[in-house]
Amino acid sequence: MIAIRPLLLVTAAALQIAGAGAVLGQTGTIELELNTAVDAEAGCRLTYVATNNTSVALEKSSYEVAVYDNDGIVQRLLVLEFGWLPVGKTRVVQFDLPEQKCGTISRISVNGPVECSSGKGEEKVCRDNQILSSRVRTIQFN
Repeated sequence: MIAIRPLLLVTAAALQIAGAGAVLGQTGTIELELNTAVDAEAGCRLTYVATNNTSVALEKSSYEVAVYDNDGIVQRLLVLEFGWLPVGKTRVVQFDLPEQKCGTISRISVNGPVECSSGKGEEKVCRDNQILSSRVRTIQFN
């Protein structure tokens, strides 16, 4: 398995400065949205929006995902490291999938959290309270 570290991190405060943020309510969920998928020099660049609507400030968070080709065959297992997810905050994180064109991806499924910890230790909120969605019409995210 390959751990993929983020290329870009943006917090909700930065989005609010730009006028794009809204006050987030606590729903008890962690929302992960596949926001964009764009071919880049290094491969397919995936942009995720992660929002922590729980009452647990996460110091570390990462998820194992499976990437499927257009025939529904699993091509890779990856660990996407989202890192720090404070309570009520939104972060934008980008990952490059090396040597892969976005048009060859039909689906990305989340196997589950690999790491989910707060200052108190391991947490269950990453496993029990996920909401997954995709704005990319050609790639399912579930």
